[in-house]
Formats: sequence, structure tokens, C-alpha cells
Amino acid sequence: MAQKRRISNGVNRTIRAIIGAVFILVIAFSAISICQNVGKSLKVDVTDQKLYTLSDGTKAILSKLHQKITLRLYYAKTAALKGPDQIRYFNNYYEFVKALLEEYVAAAKGMVDLQVIDPRPYSADEVQALQYGLKRFSITEEESFFFGLVVRTPFGVEKAIPFFSPDRQNFVEYDISYLIDTAITRQKKRIGIMSSLPVMGQDVSPYMARMMRMQNQQPKPPWTFVQQLRKQYEVKNVATDVNEITPLSSGIDILLVIHPKELGEQTLFAIDQFVLKGGKTIVCVDPHCMADRPDRMAMQMGRPSSQKSNLDVLLRTWGLEMPENMFAGDKSLMLPWYVGRNRRPEDLVSFLNLVPGCFNTNNVITAELNQVRVLFAGVLREVVGSDEQESSAEVQQTPLIMTTNRGNSFAVTSPYELMFLNPSTLMSKFVDGDGVKPVHMAYLVTGRFKSSFPEGIEIEVESGEEESSEEAKDPNDKKKIKKRIAGLKEAQEDCAVVVFSDVDFISDSLAYRDFFVFGKVPNGDNAALMLNVIDDLGGSSDLISIRSRGNFRRPFTVIDRIEEKAEEEEREEVEKINLQIAGFQSELQSILASAKKGEEGVIGSSILQKRKDLELKIHHARRELRNVKMRRRERIESLGNMLQNVNMLTAPTVILVIAILLGIYRSVKKRHYISHASDA
Repeated sequence: MAQKRRISNGVNRTIRAIIGAVFILVIAFSAISICQNVGKSLKVDVTDQKLYTLSDGTKAILSKLHQKITLRLYYAKTAALKGPDQIRYFNNYYEFVKALLEEYVAAAKGMVDLQVIDPRPYSADEVQALQYGLKRFSITEEESFFFGLVVRTPFGVEKAIPFFSPDRQNFVEYDISYLIDTAITRQKKRIGIMSSLPVMGQDVSPYMARMMRMQNQQPKPPWTFVQQLRKQYEVKNVATDVNEITPLSSGIDILLVIHPKELGEQTLFAIDQFVLKGGKTIVCVDPHCMADRPDRMAMQMGRPSSQKSNLDVLLRTWGLEMPENMFAGDKSLMLPWYVGRNRRPEDLVSFLNLVPGCFNTNNVITAELNQVRVLFAGVLREVVGSDEQESSAEVQQTPLIMTTNRGNSFAVTSPYELMFLNPSTLMSKFVDGDGVKPVHMAYLVTGRFKSSFPEGIEIEVESGEEESSEEAKDPNDKKKIKKRIAGLKEAQEDCAVVVFSDVDFISDSLAYRDFFVFGKVPNGDNAALMLNVIDDLGGSSDLISIRSRGNFRRPFTVIDRIEEKAEEEEREEVEKINLQIAGFQSELQSILASAKKGEEGVIGSSILQKRKDLELKIHHARRELRNVKMRRRERIESLGNMLQNVNMLTAPTVILVIAILLGIYRSVKKRHYISHASDA
């Protein structure tokens, strides 16, 4: 009987143990599920550069969503596993983009639906990817690689990023936010162009056009970049002489001011108010514009017109200045200039070919530019210690294009020195820079601007009263009285202005070239630079505030330093060997040159002996090189082993410490309980 009772107790303990284990597993899986769901809203970005934290501009764009949009991320994950190492690299990049898109979903609060699609061969997904214009890369005869994004709105608008190129990984958030912003914005952007030059072409009457054709003349067409703009935007002309204070913002989204010469106060006030009301503005000023051809008649009479332009009043309010008769130069960037038909071209220190290193790689406008040409570009400087800067504490100036560190500025005493251009004379005025700071030629200015006219301006208006005097010749004549017009003194929201100190870079002579029957084709990235600016400002103001993201691939700086040090040591050894070889060859040539007949045997034995000596030296040097490489490899491997051991032992160490602390706590508590029980 006792034996049956013991067996029954043993079975009961086994059943209780099994049930307890099952309950523990259920609790564990439930806890994991709960933590996964809760963890989505409790994520913390611990990366050094906040790679997975959305910018305020992106959050503002997502907050404007009133209809649910769909993001379709196409990534051929299965095909990537079959591809070469270059394709497999994208697996990490795909995880980064996917995690970033999940942040979009979380920030949109139900207004963004993310779909991750792996387009397989011959499937409907692959057909859709091709219809959306995504780039396709063949891996095998059947497998194709896709990595792009498509945005779809309820109104049928579809926008796509054809391919997530690693070259733009720093701007991946900007590209995605720009895609969403342009997809939900359905109205075509309107650009107003105000210029003292005929950039819009000659606007002549049909009669005048017919008369010009009879004289074998044609009206001047618009500049090529204007013709390009008309394909994407609604472009209109804005007069340079504003007679009435009409709000430019009523019919313009972006104002492009090109070569503003001697603008009146009313026009300056109108531009100032347009900027303060949130209108995006691009200003191209020039201390000497070659596209502004002086009047021949005036030149013959000794009164040539000025070829300079400036907006000093507005620029200083924006925290910038452009000194008169001062130009940017750089001997490492200068291009040849054709002075005359029968003369050879000479290098012109102010005719610059800007290359990578001259562009701000942290700004989406200039990050991918390769070549931009400027001619007699002015010098833009940030205003320091002025009242304007103190009143514009919230204004931020970001340089966009610049010379190299060898660049510098040079000045001419009078603009008439440039009428008869002499590259040699200008070269004599130029001195290389100190190698510390380049010369800036373009800025992006953002922030809360102050008005350049805080007290407003006075204009003449008609009084509306008839002349009461009997001596008045015309009773309908009206008096002119002065009236003060007030406007905004400070912007209510962030403003954005881009300032260039050159006009010629967008002219047909620099930005385009004739290409046989195809007409004008882009020459370098001059036109791309202006289109990038318009494209960037054409989006919402929130896009401008989106920062450049850091690189999701973090370098191993410690290992890099070890490798650099070892390579430096190796480089010294290699140079030593090369010097030994060069010395031997030089000595051998001198022996052969001074040799006489009958001494061939002596010379041959000498050469053989020297060759043996050199081979021995080379052998020792190469052995030393192997030792250097071995020491470098040992340092790298020891560092890797240390990091691996730390990573492997961290979790067990933490668990062991927690277990020890719990054991100590339970032991103390048990002793405390026993002592109280014994006292009782």
C-alpha cells in the first residue's frame, strides 16, 4: 500500500512538472509576443548619427496626409541570394531602407501602408515593377534584380524611385520624403522670372516679327534653360519696374531674379515681402556679366553701360555681401579663354571649371554634381558683426559651391578693365590662397528673415481729388501725394533663398553646346545645378529642413589606423628598395658608358657581383616587408579576437552577475527568516 502511494506521488510530481514546464513555455512565448508588439512603439535609436530617426521636415510632410497612401518596396531578395557579392551587398542596404520605411509607417499614424514585394520571374509583381519604371538588372537568364520604391495615392498618382543607389544613401530620407511630397501635391508649380536680360526671349508683336524676317532677322528665343523649365513648370515673366505694390505670391511659387540691375525701391520691397511671406527665391547676381552685352553705340560714344548687378539691401539682411569689382579665382581650376581669332587661347584665372571638392556634398542640391563652369563669378561672404546679422540670429547660411583651398579673390580698380580682356593682366593681380579657406560663390540661406524695410516705403499715389483751382488746364488732373506702405517686418515661418554670384553659368554659352542636328545639349552640370535648386525649392518648405543622413556602414576606425600605420611602414621599405634598384641601374649605365674594348670580362664580373649584392639586399628587404605585414595581421587578428570575446562574454557575464546577486539576496532573506523563526 505504501509502495502504491509512493508510485502515485511520483506520477503526480511528474505530471505537475510537465504542466509547469508547459505553462512556463506558454508564458515565455506570450511574453515574447507582447514585447514584440510593444517594442514597435518603444524603439530607441542608439546609432551615433541617428540613422533611424526621421527629421522634423519628414514628420511635417507625413502630418499633412489626409488620405492613406501606399508604399511598395520592391526588392528581389531571392534573386539577390543567387547573385555575386556585389548584389549580396544590397541585403544590408535593403534592411536599412526597410527599417527607415517602417519609421515612416509609425510616424504617419495609419496613413501609410508599406508593402514589401519580392518580384519573382514571370510574376505579376515583376510586370508591375517594369511598368512603374524600376530598373532591372539581369543576374541569370531568368532571375532579375530590383530595388526601388513606388508611392501610390488614392487619386491614382504614382511616383517611383527606380533604384536605391548606394551613392545616395546619405539622402535616402530626402528622396523618400520628396517622393511622397510630390505625389500628394497635384498643382503645377509656377515660376516667375525677373531679369534685366532677355532670358525670356524677345516679346515682339506679329508686325515687328514680320519686319524682322524681311530683314533676315529673327526674334531672340528664350534661353535654353527657360525652355527646359517650361516642360515641367508654368513659367511667367515678372517686370523689373514694379509700379504698384502687388503681392507677387498671388501667382508665383518660386521667384527667379536674374541679373537685377538698378532695381527701384518698390521692386526691392516687393521681393522682400515675397520672401517674408514664404515665397522661395533664387537670386543670380554678377559683378561682371559677360552675357550682358554692352550697347555698341554707347561704347562708341564712350558711355558703355554697366555689366554688373547686385542686391546689396536684401543680401545684407540675409547675412551675405558681394563686394564690387571683386572676383573668385583659382589657378588649379582655370580654363583657357579665346582672346581673338589670330591669338592662342590663354588661361583665364576667373574662368573656372568646378569639379568634385568644390561642391557641398552634404546638401542634396550639389551632392552629385561633377562639373560646373563659372565666368567672372563674384565673391559671397557672410556678414560678420553687422546689425543685419544680429537681427537675423535665426538665419543660417549654407555654402553650396566654392573654389579649392588654393582659390582666392582678386579685385580690379574699375569694370572698364574688363572691357578689353587681357588674361595676363588679371593673372598678375591674382595671388594663391592660404590653403585654409576657399572662396564661396553660392549660398543657401534659410531661417526667419527680417525685413529690409522695417518702416515700409513711401510711394506716390493719386489723391483722387479734382483740382479746385480755376487755372487748372485739365479738371481731370489729379494730385500726386506720398503714401507710406507698410509690410511684414518679420517672417512668420522659415524662408529659403539661394544666392549665386554668377549669371553666365546658366547662359547658353556656358550651360549648353550645339550638337549637330540635336540642337542645344547640356554642357556639364550647369543646367543641372539650377534645376536642382528649383526642384528642391519647388517642394514644400519641410523638404529643405531634411538633413543629410549618416552612412549606415560604420567604418572600423581602430583597424583602419592600424592598417594605415602598417602601410606607412611598408611604403618606406618599398621606397628603400626602389632607391637601391635605381642606384644600381645608374651605376651600371655609367660603367657601360666608360667601358673600353678588352674590358668586357671585367665589366661582366663586376655586374654579376653587384647583381648578387642587390638580390641579397632585395631579399632582406622583402623579408622585412613580410614581417611588417605579419605584425599588422597579428594586431588586426588580436583586436578582432578581443572584440569577439567581449561580444561573446558580455551576455553570459551579465546573466552570471544577476544570478549571483539574486543568490545573495535569497540567502540573506532566508537567514533573516530563519533568525526570526528561531526567535519566535
